Amino acid sequence: MSKFVCNILLILFYSSCFAQSSIEKFLTPSDTLSTPRLKAVTIASSAVVTASFIGLGATWYSDYDKSSFHFINDNSHWLQMDKVGHLYSGYHLTRVGTEILRWSGMESDRSAVIGAVSGFVVLSAVEVFDGFSAEWGASTGDIIANGSGAGLYVAQELLWHEQRIIPKYSFHKTKYADVRPNLLGNNLQEQFLKDYNGQTYWLSVNIYSFIKSESIPKFINLAFGYGANGMTSALQPEVILDANNFYRQRQFYLSLDLDLTKIETKSHFLKTVFSVFNTIKIPAPTFELSDNGRVKGYIFYF
Repeated sequence: MSKFVCNILLILFYSSCFAQSSIEKFLTPSDTLSTPRLKAVTIASSAVVTASFIGLGATWYSDYDKSSFHFINDNSHWLQMDKVGHLYSGYHLTRVGTEILRWSGMESDRSAVIGAVSGFVVLSAVEVFDGFSAEWGASTGDIIANGSGAGLYVAQELLWHEQRIIPKYSFHKTKYADVRPNLLGNNLQEQFLKDYNGQTYWLSVNIYSFIKSESIPKFINLAFGYGANGMTSALQPEVILDANNFYRQRQFYLSLDLDLTKIETKSHFLKTVFSVFNTIKIPAPTFELSDNGRVKGYIFYF
């Protein structure tokens, strides 16, 4: 190997080490409240939320007629899959807000409470857009679900100072989107968000946190899931919209999972990566119980 190549490799190696060191330093939470970090968090969060609402109003709600503010009762829609989704969103928006505040050095309980209030307010502000839209309306069920998700996070922080029960998400492609692509999604990216038939929401429970047995790995979880399928509209239609006459049903799941945040590491970069991916349920052996009494097993379910 030439001396030139060796020098290039050394430069790349030391540059990589420096970059990793800089990232680690940046991601390391402050030991005490850092005013510059707190200001940066406040300004950045406000800018992102403001831009998101402006973009949402311009790209989504502008295509629909406006109305006076009103509420609707949509609690029977989509076999409540949308409500579970709101709980999931409320929890993780609160989690992200809390972790960012702790990065700035804010005290643990205070950051959790502020994170929960902020997460609830931001999500519920979307209901204001819906409330002024003739196409929809503000949903009391959505607001309650938003608060339940935020409450689940902050309650665990105040009670246990750790997250023992984590809402998670998994998705698989279904045949139903082909029947109503305008409603359930024209492609995989849209279906990931719109096709409730392929979504499963989980409560992933950390076993060690409750049992405290050294024979149990700290990162092993037991996951309880909820899903539904056969849905090509929000409600069971009086006139069948497709030739297959799908049967709408609920499914309940029992599976294993991993709590990535319980994997011990001193790297704040890895802790950040684990925190991001801990929102998703890993594929694992799973039992399914449908509301018609059918039991089914999967070697890997996602």
